Amino acid sequence: MSVQQQDLIIAGRRQAACSGAVFDVLAPEDERLMAQVARADSADVDLAVAAARKGYSAWSALAPKEREAALLRAADLVATQGEARLLDTLIDESGSAITKARFEISYTVDLLRTAAGEARRLYGDTFPNDNPQRLSMVFREPMGVVAIISPYNAPLSLLTKMTAFPLAAGNSVVIKPSEETPLTALALGEILVEAGIPAAAINVVTGFGADCGAPLTAHADIDCIALTGSTATGTVVGAQSMQRMRRCQLELGGKSALLVLRDADPVASANIAAQGIFTHAGQICMANSRILVERPIYEEFIAALKQAAEAIHLGDLRDERTQYGPLINRAAVTKVMGHIEQAVTEGATVLTGAEIERGLVIRPTVLLEPDRSSAVWREESFGPVASVVAVENLDEAIAVANDSDYGLSAAVLTHNIQWGFRAARGIRSGSVHIGMHAFQSNALAPIGGVGLSGIGRSGGKYSTEEFTELKWVSVSLEDDGS
Repeated sequence: MSVQQQDLIIAGRRQAACSGAVFDVLAPEDERLMAQVARADSADVDLAVAAARKGYSAWSALAPKEREAALLRAADLVATQGEARLLDTLIDESGSAITKARFEISYTVDLLRTAAGEARRLYGDTFPNDNPQRLSMVFREPMGVVAIISPYNAPLSLLTKMTAFPLAAGNSVVIKPSEETPLTALALGEILVEAGIPAAAINVVTGFGADCGAPLTAHADIDCIALTGSTATGTVVGAQSMQRMRRCQLELGGKSALLVLRDADPVASANIAAQGIFTHAGQICMANSRILVERPIYEEFIAALKQAAEAIHLGDLRDERTQYGPLINRAAVTKVMGHIEQAVTEGATVLTGAEIERGLVIRPTVLLEPDRSSAVWREESFGPVASVVAVENLDEAIAVANDSDYGLSAAVLTHNIQWGFRAARGIRSGSVHIGMHAFQSNALAPIGGVGLSGIGRSGGKYSTEEFTELKWVSVSLEDDGS
């Protein structure tokens, strides 16, 4: 396969980095060189932000129906051309299995159509005054230029969610994708421009955090920042935003708990748990990496989970049977294997896995009873590793679930609706799912968390509201005598 050459998108047009620098993009499956991509720095960021400011004026001036139509055209382009234009890039660049890549494409269509509808729903409000001759109204207005820092794990669908809803509200965007997956972002940028969004409203600068991301988030002409990524990065960006008193929406890490209660079917629960942690090799912030099982069904559950994990097919990424592929790079593999090795040293039992299958592919791993202070239990491994502990009752399960700095998602498996709602009300988390695993997506849902899992919510009306400012306008109706 020939090596691609890819430039930035500034004001809807391709151009090389001002410095002429490029960087390599490797395919995680075999670490081959896929592309050389323009390496942006602060000079390129300046150009992109200046373009986005002009694009904002044009885009925000359009009627809601025109923004809606452009986003619907983008959805149609992805629906009709997604397999041809996006599928191979998703598989090769992010190491996605074909089923996961196809899900991203279909979910992207859903997100774009949902965002299109939100362009018509930027509702304002009125409220009464003590003086009957005065009228008060509240308007929602776009914020301006939004900086978007997107991740590598779902490089199409997450970037679409982060981009489409700010656009629906009338904002322009400057996108800085993960340096691991710039090709997908550039492909999406082209589609959005083709759909009729003003060219200057869509800008994609590719590069690294220090050279490109930091100048973008620090730029004086950025009005809002949206980031999906690590808690470490989010902490820096959030602090930087506060220095300029700018809005930021941060979707960060997770260490999601799955509660398996005594009335649940242990075999069915194990299959649900396996899907919730091993999808895309656990490189999902909502993955249920902590599994809390009531003791009466603990032994049956772990036997079934071992069987489910060992049945996972780790073949060619274009094989429909393959359930996941490689981690994104060698550093990720080193981190995950380090978490596993530390946990075992500190007393955890390996039920299955804990080995590298090939290259950057780690076998599905289940650890039993890790130390509650270990990295694998407390930190986001971002790999195919599930930690299972026994609990005595629901109250203990809720307490253990809450013993975390994160709070992105959680789930509980039970047939008892009272127990399910007790867990849902008791767990401190941005979402709790009853009868399902913790990794759930919905274009209308408010995705986000508490604690180190971030600030704000994304999806549906919650996203468009995040990227608007409220303005109070009052009018005096009193006769001035003229």
